Amino acid sequence: MSSVVILGAQWGDEGKGKIVDHYAGHADMVVRYQGGANAGHTLVIEGKKIVMHLVPAGITRERPTCVLADNVVIEPNILIKEIQTIKDAGYKISPERFRISEKAHVTMPYHLMIDQLREIKQARAKIGTTGRGIGPTYEDKVARRGIRMGDLIRPSILKERLSLILEDRNYYITNYLEEKPFDIKKVLEEALELGDVLAPYITDTSKIVYDACKSGKNVLFEGAQGVMLDVDGGTYPYVTSSNTTPGAAAMSAGVSPLFIKNVVGVVKAYSTRVGEGPLPTELTDEVGDMLRFQGGEYGATTGRPRRCGWLDMVCLKYTTRYAGLTSFILTKLDVLTGFPEIKVAVAYEVNGKRYDDLPYDIVSLSGDVKPVYKSFPGWTEDLKGASNIDQLPKNARDYVEWIKAELGVPMVMMSLGAQRGEGIESQNPFEA
Repeated sequence: MSSVVILGAQWGDEGKGKIVDHYAGHADMVVRYQGGANAGHTLVIEGKKIVMHLVPAGITRERPTCVLADNVVIEPNILIKEIQTIKDAGYKISPERFRISEKAHVTMPYHLMIDQLREIKQARAKIGTTGRGIGPTYEDKVARRGIRMGDLIRPSILKERLSLILEDRNYYITNYLEEKPFDIKKVLEEALELGDVLAPYITDTSKIVYDACKSGKNVLFEGAQGVMLDVDGGTYPYVTSSNTTPGAAAMSAGVSPLFIKNVVGVVKAYSTRVGEGPLPTELTDEVGDMLRFQGGEYGATTGRPRRCGWLDMVCLKYTTRYAGLTSFILTKLDVLTGFPEIKVAVAYEVNGKRYDDLPYDIVSLSGDVKPVYKSFPGWTEDLKGASNIDQLPKNARDYVEWIKAELGVPMVMMSLGAQRGEGIESQNPFEA
């Protein structure tokens, strides 16, 4: 038995797509366990870039079966376009290789409208969402007024549920958002058409994942966003609408958490964040601009420029504990090449008080937080082509060794570029 969770250890955008793609080559199954089309994985394979928002990154490998589990929210139009994009890129995607949970909730057209108009209406308190309807979809799920993928292939059930749900949602849309209501007939017809296209992929995925785990197959659980965006453990309310941590992987897949053997956190060598909310080490000067430029820090889903800053060890120690990391992978160390000085936040100072751990009220305090930095000398040597850590320049090696010592868990890989194979691997989590 060997099941591994790969998740972001910061605010997302740590380069998980490349990492999942790499380990998918060792996996029998890749399971996406949360989030929706607000997340994006960018892969660079043989010089060609492919961006995926819903389909697990493992689809570019021949071996694994890819699964969208219960707690993923799915916008059918986006998924259908993505399936076609993957086929056009030359990769096989069939009902035998790609399965969608019948329990996964559907992002409906009214969810997108609510998400976008609410951000405009609540401008002062906006979260900075992608406008893809993810939050409203999860809201309806918890409120027990959601539409699930299995409903799309059961016309009588869909019609009955949609008539009740749209009565409620249209009241909200017309009276609060001051927009025209949705026509149930049109929404129903479009949903059933989308269901017909996706029907071959929709099934009870919990049984498929359980059978794989039980028989000792290599199962890779793929997370979206990062631990600091977890709806419970992140910088609430500036978080995503789902749980990004390993417990959510088991829950969403419908298997026991005892099947999970290793939890691998992907750590970017500096910090980035998209949207609103605290980023204590944010750099709004030319250094931040250089990080953004060298790292190509623009959202895979929205194209928005990411906020950039130095590595935050306060957050990383918190996420290591909160998510129970057994190891980590360091990405984008090569982006730091050329900086004369590199800093890491080791604590926060707020009105003369020092915080070594993440404070509960980080959101309300964020304007007063002053990072306490530890400085490292930079390097100018090109890191690409290094096959082991000893081949890195001394200053880069010292930086990495310090991070390893602070986190207290093994580093199993270091990524040194966007292409497949660019990096240093010391251990395969499936074999640990």
